[in-house]
Order: sequence, then structure tokens, then C-alpha cells
Amino acid sequence: MAEQEKHTFPKTERLSSVILIEKLFAGGSKSLPAFPLRIVYMPVEGEELPAVSVLISVPKKRFKRAVKRNRVKRQIREAYRKHKYLLIDPLKAAGKKAAIAFIWLDNELHASDEIEEKVKKLLQITAERML
Repeated sequence: MAEQEKHTFPKTERLSSVILIEKLFAGGSKSLPAFPLRIVYMPVEGEELPAVSVLISVPKKRFKRAVKRNRVKRQIREAYRKHKYLLIDPLKAAGKKAAIAFIWLDNELHASDEIEEKVKKLLQITAERML
């Protein structure tokens, strides 16, 4: 990691394109589980896209209360923000771009450090498989 690199998660890195989201879940993408998370990823093309576009999903089926869903999404966003360089740096070096989605699989809340470890693991494995 470069000296004093910023750990940010700007709006431009969020996956909001309906077309890309449909492509990501329709097929042609790969997924990896690391309970309580699953990552779905797919290489994308496009000049205006960032190196990695991210979507975070916590289904209503898992948590009925929005407070709990929002807490889990905050935990995943924070873990991704801290460790996104594990995926972005190798992709930039290879000149590739990706769309990824984190999907919550459990019905229970987990500690932030546990989620951070899983996100870190998923990002490392995804970077290895995309290159």
C-alpha cells in the first residue's frame, strides 16, 4: 500500500447501474462463500467505470428490522473501505475492472472484526481468481 493512501468509499465506487446489476446476477458471474457473506463478482468493460464497483445486499428475509440490516451494511462497508486495496491494486496493475456484490447469508448479527476478516479473505481470493 502506498504511503498514506486514503481509505474512502466514494459514491462513484458504488454499483448503481441497473443494467450492470442485472448482468451480475443473471449469469456469467462467479461467487465465493465465506460465511456469513458471499461475494458475487464479474469482470466489466467501460472507460467511465471505476476499477471496482460494489453492491452490498442484506435481504429483508434475514432481518425484518431495517435497523439491523443497516448495521450489517455499515459493518460490510467499513470492512471493504479498509481493505479494498487488496482487490483494487492488483486489478489496476492488470488493467482490469470488476463489479462485485456482497450478500449477507446469516440470520444472526456478527462482530465487526469477524466480518472484517471475512471481507478481507473474500477480497484476496477474488483478486487471485480475477488475474
